[in-house]
Amino acid sequence: MNKIKVQFYEDNTIDDNKLEFAVILAKYQNKWIYCKHKERDTWEIPGGHREKNEEILNSAKRELKEETGAQNFTIIPIAIYSVTVNNKTNYGKLFYSEVKEMSQNLEYEIEKIQLFDDIPDKLTYPEIQPYLYKYIVLKINRNRKEL
Repeated sequence: MNKIKVQFYEDNTIDDNKLEFAVILAKYQNKWIYCKHKERDTWEIPGGHREKNEEILNSAKRELKEETGAQNFTIIPIAIYSVTVNNKTNYGKLFYSEVKEMSQNLEYEIEKIQLFDDIPDKLTYPEIQPYLYKYIVLKINRNRKEL
């Protein structure tokens, strides 16, 4: 089995053009939004590939809309992350979003979304998604204490 390593970096410490993915942990009605792809029986955090010449923030907004139906939301960059498998490292940007309004129309490959109090079982990427979730939860809790 391949060993997967997930790391986090402060914003602007990795060159922007290395960021390939935007991943958005989003809440709606105080619950976490997870997506189910049409071809899988597992849950995943909304997100996806950055398109050519697209700003990473715009990638995050586009993916959130496409995969969850989010219409009215705030989105905040949290950190850059990397995933290393077999000595190959890919970078992405992690975002947090609070969704105020959603459409019932889901686009592209997403079959349905579901709201959870916590991270669900049966994840699409169980070696990666728990780290992203825990990082966001720690950041949110830390920011609340500082207020």
